[in-house]
Amino acid sequence: MNRPIFLIGFMGSGKTTLGRKLANHLQKEFIDLDQLIVQRVGMSIPEYFEKHGEQQFRIVESQILKEQTASNVVVSTGGGSPCYFDNMEWIVTHGTAVYLHLTPKALHARLQQSKIHNRPALKGLSGDELLQFIEEKLAERTPFYTQAHLHIDQLNTSVEMLSQALAKYATAD
Repeated sequence: MNRPIFLIGFMGSGKTTLGRKLANHLQKEFIDLDQLIVQRVGMSIPEYFEKHGEQQFRIVESQILKEQTASNVVVSTGGGSPCYFDNMEWIVTHGTAVYLHLTPKALHARLQQSKIHNRPALKGLSGDELLQFIEEKLAERTPFYTQAHLHIDQLNTSVEMLSQALAKYATAD
C-alpha cells in the first residue's frame, strides 16, 4: 500500500491504541496527529483551545494533517479532524481512510474511564449528559466518517483483521 493510512473516528474509538499496533504490525511509522500538534504549538490541546479558540486549533490541525503524505505511515487523527474544511476529502484522496466505528454506549463507557479532563469538548460532562453529547456529536460527524474507504467495527476487530481488510482493499483498486 503506497499511501498513508488514516484512522478516523470519534474520540475514544481507539485510533491511537489500534494505530500503534497496526503500524507495528505493518512495519510502518505511527503518527498521532494530536501529539504532532502539541509539539508544533508548544502547549497541550486544552491550553491551546483556551488561549486561541477552536477555530484556530482547527486551522493548525488541518495544516499538520495535510503534511502527512509519506506512504509508510499510520496516522491517528483527532476525532474532529475529518469534519472541518476539506479535511475528509483530502484524506480520502491522499490516503486510505479507516473509520473505527463504535456505538454511542460503547464510546460512553470508554470515555467515562478515560482522562476526560484532557478532552476540551468533554469538560464538565458525565453520565447522561456525556452520553447525550456523544450521540449528538456522533450524528453530526457520521456523514464525514462514513466517507472512509473501510468501516471497521472496533469492538469486534483485531490488528490482524484490520491488516487483512487493508490488504484486500489495496488489491481491489
